Amino acid sequence: MTTTPARILRMVLACVLSISVSFGTKATAQNPNDGDIDIVERIQQESNGNVEIEIPASILELILKKDSPKPSHEIRPGINKLSGFRIQVFSDGRNQHTLEARAKARGSAILARFPKYRGQIYTYSHSPNWYTRIGNFRTNTEANHALDELKRAFPNYASEMRVVKCQIVVIKQ
Repeated sequence: MTTTPARILRMVLACVLSISVSFGTKATAQNPNDGDIDIVERIQQESNGNVEIEIPASILELILKKDSPKPSHEIRPGINKLSGFRIQVFSDGRNQHTLEARAKARGSAILARFPKYRGQIYTYSHSPNWYTRIGNFRTNTEANHALDELKRAFPNYASEMRVVKCQIVVIKQ
C-alpha cells in the first residue's frame, strides 16, 4: 500500500483529534491547588512551553523523504485508467449515414496490419462526429513513435492522424 501525503495528513490529524478528545477542547485541570485552569495553560506550565509529540518511525521516514520521486498514479493488478495518449486515426462529422462504418473500417484496416493493437481500437461517437483512436500510451514520446509508424504504413490517412491526450486503459497482471 502506498502512503500518500494526504494519507499521512489524515493519520496526523487522527492523532491530534484523539489527543483533543482525551483532553477535551475546554478541559480544565482537576488538581485542587490549580483551580480551574484551561488545559492549554496547564500543558504550558507543566512542560515549560515545550510539547513533545512522538511520531512513528515509518511516518517520520515518509515525511522526511525529499528525493524520492512521487508517482502521480499507482498501477495495481487489473484494469487501471490513467491520463495518457492515443492516436486519433479518424474524425469526421460529414455524411452521417456512413460515418460509423468508415470509422470502424479505418480501425479494422490498422488492426489487420498491426495485430499488436488488438483490444486497443476505440471507435465512438460524440455527436455529430465519429472518432477512431488507437493504443494506450503512457507518454507522448511512445505515442509519437507509434504515430510515425502508422503514418508510414497508411500514407493516405497520414494528414488526419494525430496524438491526443485522453484517459487510457492499462492492464497489469
